[in-house]
Amino acid sequence: MMDGSGQGRGAASQEAAPRPRSFATLLVLAVCAALACAGFTALGTWQLQRLQWKLALIERVEQRVHAAPVAAPGPERWPHISAESDEYRHVRLSGTFMDGKSALVQAATELGSGYWLLTPLRVADGDGAIVLVNRGFIPSEAAGGVRQAIHDRPISQEQATTVTGLLRLSEPGGAFLRHNDSVAERWYSRDVQAIAAARGLRRVAPYFIDADAEPARADARLGGIAPVGGLTVVSFHNSHLVYALTWYALALMAAAAGLWIWREERRLRRAG
Repeated sequence: MMDGSGQGRGAASQEAAPRPRSFATLLVLAVCAALACAGFTALGTWQLQRLQWKLALIERVEQRVHAAPVAAPGPERWPHISAESDEYRHVRLSGTFMDGKSALVQAATELGSGYWLLTPLRVADGDGAIVLVNRGFIPSEAAGGVRQAIHDRPISQEQATTVTGLLRLSEPGGAFLRHNDSVAERWYSRDVQAIAAARGLRRVAPYFIDADAEPARADARLGGIAPVGGLTVVSFHNSHLVYALTWYALALMAAAAGLWIWREERRLRRAG
């Protein structure tokens, strides 16, 4: 014997039971799952291709860094300079430092916070060509003396020199949330074009050179300070394998979701 409330519960349970989806709904779900799976797989494959490219780039850069220095690219090569073909190349050039045109660029290194000393070098026999040279790191407490020495440096005392180091591309704009201010002499990145314009320089290379490490010796032209070279950090962000595995995992999840829906539909249709 069943009372009215029992009949009500039985009817409610029948109404709440899951029903098979319509063909149109299944088609839409199948298409979405297939597109998601294909898209995630394509992104994972693309990341694997990027990984191979990055590994090849790292290998090329390692070879450049440790190779014997070659002549720095002259003006005829400047329009063709690129990161892929030239950055971190070990180069050599001779010329005359223009100490009075130097700039201090904020830096954070393994030696602490301070400044990079960028000095224009007028290339010998370069038809007036100029290359900015990062002569090395100067600690914050020495910056005032270096600035004064730069300001007082007479052009007549410029001296010829030879520099070896790594070719680096310009860093335009500034640093994160901090823009270069040429008027206030606040430099947060080694922006070759901006520094050259602020110093009134022409025929300046679109790159600068990070000077190699040399035995520490005080430079009277810099107020007795010795810039520390050879602090270039050669590193590349390489998370492509992680990204590829993530995309492939998402592709498997999309495929698994589609399979689960298909099996659930089969169960419901058999039960019905």
